[in-house]
Amino acid sequence: MAVKNRLGRGLSSILDDVEDAYRKDVEQDSSMIKEVNLDNIVPNIHQPRKHFDQQALKDLSNSIVKHGLLQPIVVVEKDNGYMIIAGERRYRASKLANLTKIDAIVANYDSKNLRELALIENIQRENLSPLELANSYKELIEEYEITQEELSNILYKSRSQITNTLRLLSLTPHVQELLNSGKITQGHAKVIVGLDEKTEIMIADTIVGQKLSVRDSEDLIKSIKNTPPEKVSVKKDFSDLKEINVISHKLKELGFNSKKSGNKLILNFRDNNEIESFLKVIE
Repeated sequence: MAVKNRLGRGLSSILDDVEDAYRKDVEQDSSMIKEVNLDNIVPNIHQPRKHFDQQALKDLSNSIVKHGLLQPIVVVEKDNGYMIIAGERRYRASKLANLTKIDAIVANYDSKNLRELALIENIQRENLSPLELANSYKELIEEYEITQEELSNILYKSRSQITNTLRLLSLTPHVQELLNSGKITQGHAKVIVGLDEKTEIMIADTIVGQKLSVRDSEDLIKSIKNTPPEKVSVKKDFSDLKEINVISHKLKELGFNSKKSGNKLILNFRDNNEIESFLKVIE
């Protein structure tokens, strides 16, 4: 526990460093701010954001042209240039506006903290997608060996919010892609989490195809869960009673339930999966 607490305090200190940088900026400590050539800046390789909304970047770019950059980005010196710690959207929007320079706070952080700084800055200040946020939480928890409760205290976010967000990582790749592309919302994803893979994909595709609301999706899932297992019977006539006995015995060896009724053999299946297994046997 002592190790976890120590690491947790270290994470809090990194977060405080980011906040201090912005606080000093607000207090007009110009000694921390310098004008940096955009061509000398590279993105942070540990940036958790994987998707940048192009329309949102264009809107931000127009705002920067009209009103100027309201908040400097945060960088560190690296390889005769600078690497972004905070503000990659502002950096990209400035380049989109064909600007050549940008105001930046040049911070002095140990290289071992760069990934954590990028993760925390994005969590606190940028609108990460649900899955990007979930991956950021996961990385911080694993890196610092802390619990979800400890992370919630450090980031001032509720434990339930962190737990529900992390659960999104258990979604199938297909459903994660639907979430990333905006075809389903985080609300949709939360009600899908926990279903078996086949049902999860079916529900997600139904949501997209029928444009279901979250409430409609919940109702659909409830109706599926409340539907009793389908009992399916397959009947085939046999003229030879001896043949029926042989087949019945063979089916039992294969794990299928059957019942003789006169010159008929009746197979009862528990679900569709058992039907599919039977059909593969007789192909």
